[in-house]
Amino acid sequence: MAEAAYREGEWTSADGLTLRYRDYAGRADRPALLCIPGLTRNARDFEPIAASFAGEWRVICPDLRGRGQSDYARDSASYTPLQYAADILALLDTLSLDRVVAIGTSLGGVVTMLIALQAPGRLAGAVLNDIGPDIEPAGLERIRGYVGQGRSFPTWMHAARALREQGGMAHPDFAVADWLRLAKRLMAVGPGGRIVFDYDMKIAEPFQAAAGTPPVDMWPVFRALGGRPALALRGALSDILASATAARMAREVPGLEVVTVPRVGHAPTLEEPEAQAAIGRLLAGLA
Repeated sequence: MAEAAYREGEWTSADGLTLRYRDYAGRADRPALLCIPGLTRNARDFEPIAASFAGEWRVICPDLRGRGQSDYARDSASYTPLQYAADILALLDTLSLDRVVAIGTSLGGVVTMLIALQAPGRLAGAVLNDIGPDIEPAGLERIRGYVGQGRSFPTWMHAARALREQGGMAHPDFAVADWLRLAKRLMAVGPGGRIVFDYDMKIAEPFQAAAGTPPVDMWPVFRALGGRPALALRGALSDILASATAARMAREVPGLEVVTVPRVGHAPTLEEPEAQAAIGRLLAGLA
């Protein structure tokens, strides 16, 4: 899958951070695709979306605060979904984008739901990638086990092998080349020449602090997606989004399409044929 061309841009958060995004050109008579990454991910995570849909659709891929090319937060307490949603709404204002189709992976899907609640007129459609109102405790504990550890690796091959050890159950069919590609999306060359994860390790602090606290009821927030084209993707092997939760999501938001991506856990890379076809169907209804 060839990488699409893009330009880089930046915007400023309310607390003065310089945040950056990739902008893949597309038709101006259609809503842009706004791709919001997961907890430890960045704009590079959506290269498969840009490769398939840029040109026909403008594709905007931001780095959330503390990730990729964006500034790290001065206060780690600002690494929260509500703050990310505020940052994303500021980006839409900066770009004068009235309406977008949000594609949110994991944490990015939570941010998408919050935007639907806070600014419903901004969303022309929504895709939630392996996330829902209820999150499985086992999956959360798995993520808490690795986020913020600050590991580094001497070569890209070492990095790829570490990812396979950490997440091999999510992608049982990945070959070495697939793990290398994923490593180069998740990691970067650090100042000392070693390969490091491309995020501020302090993003783990609010996440870890929430362990053991009662979960927030996100079902009212999720229902804010109603009334617009919406798609929920679920990895068949996911330990974050249970099949029962996905089934309830379909009942709670009439018209929501739920698609299970086979042989994938948390989270689908959006390169999978089933994911690409489902996103294509949603966009066809908006073209």
